Amino acid sequence: MSREQQQVNEAIRAREVRLIDSQGNQVGIKPLREALRLSREADLDLVNVAPQAKPPVCRIMDYGKYRYEQSKREKEARKKQKTIQIKEIRFSPSIEEHDVNTKLRNVKKFLKKGDKVKLTIRFRGREITHQDLGRKILDRMAREVKDLGDVERQPKLEGRHMIMILSPKTSQ
Repeated sequence: MSREQQQVNEAIRAREVRLIDSQGNQVGIKPLREALRLSREADLDLVNVAPQAKPPVCRIMDYGKYRYEQSKREKEARKKQKTIQIKEIRFSPSIEEHDVNTKLRNVKKFLKKGDKVKLTIRFRGREITHQDLGRKILDRMAREVKDLGDVERQPKLEGRHMIMILSPKTSQ
């Protein structure tokens, strides 16, 4: 439950609550007033941790410290997340050998880094009649990087562009 929706102290609207003290021991089902009194005596907050339960479960805790710990955990989880980007590399069907090798190096670099690669061949003018040249280039790329990545989407013509998507191998 997000902390904006968390009910604290007087915001709790139940008559009776299942109370858990600051050490984590179950006190039992208590009237809300008594639970609030116990939390004030301990100089802590009464926090509704399970509002959907019958009766709602409330815990006596330092709410400020709890929120701080929660935000630290969320920040740590975001740090460990890996965002996968899609890098696009464009070709033309009349590309020279040296240029293909340069772009191949970039594709390998992106796959090693864990990014997906979108290979696009743009056909201009009458080049569209030579789709087989574009498919050969994309097939060669897939062959060259088969140890680093898999073909996620086979070469497909969309308008004047032939597109293939490579994703990094999962067993790395």
